[in-house]
Amino acid sequence: MPVPAGPRNSSHKSEAVGRDPYWDVISQQWPFIVMLYGQYADKKPVMLFDIQEQRVYAFPFKEFRAELGERSQVSLTHQYESALADGDVVVFVRDSEREKLVSYSVPLQEEAGSPDPTARRSAQRK
Repeated sequence: MPVPAGPRNSSHKSEAVGRDPYWDVISQQWPFIVMLYGQYADKKPVMLFDIQEQRVYAFPFKEFRAELGERSQVSLTHQYESALADGDVVVFVRDSEREKLVSYSVPLQEEAGSPDPTARRSAQRK
């Protein structure tokens, strides 16, 4: 069961990270994402911010992956393995109104100020 609190899936870097509305959401929610991730860091969770609910969730990787379509499962597996190897966290933003599920691999930093703007992103359909 996910626990509510207060991504690198593609091989390209987002050129216009500052203009990405979902990146802006991650930036605003970053302190909460880091805080919740820290509570489950030993389990290496996949993080999700739901825009409509305005909540951050931590999911076990296998549980989260099982909810995706086959192609997205393969993509997430590659992203997750790469993120672990790089010391990153996979963060999804879910926007149900626009039917978007966007993932980022974001480097964890010592401070929870704001995420690294060079994070990689990919859009996935639900």
